[in-house]
Amino acid sequence: MRVVRFVTHDKLNLVNVLRGQVCARRSLACAVHLYRARRRTSPYTLRISVQPNSDSIAIILEGRVAGPWADELSRTWAEVAPTIGTRKILLDLCNTTYADAAGISVLRGIYGNTAAQIITSSPWTKYLAEEITRVNAIQNEEEI
Repeated sequence: MRVVRFVTHDKLNLVNVLRGQVCARRSLACAVHLYRARRRTSPYTLRISVQPNSDSIAIILEGRVAGPWADELSRTWAEVAPTIGTRKILLDLCNTTYADAAGISVLRGIYGNTAAQIITSSPWTKYLAEEITRVNAIQNEEEI
């Protein structure tokens, strides 16, 4: 089972803009097609892919983990968390482009509950991974 979610910014306004710009020359179906293409590539999109295996569950994030997208990640985590069992969690941040305080908070919650393995590919995602794990290390020292 593979779950992929797209969370887009201001979908209705984008369709209205496409209707105004495109539909004067083309059909509404073309506008919808262009909207869907934009949805896949928009910098204001978060793509959450959940790929369960027999020994792990990979959560792959592509795009911005911010605002309403952080809420969607939290809802997705609430659905995935009961199915973990003894499997380990892989949190792939390689294609993450931005995270605000709410997004970092959700990622810290996932890491804090599971000690997930975080996969990074750029200096920014490495910094994000350090932010996620650093706070948990500080909390663990305070408990001791």
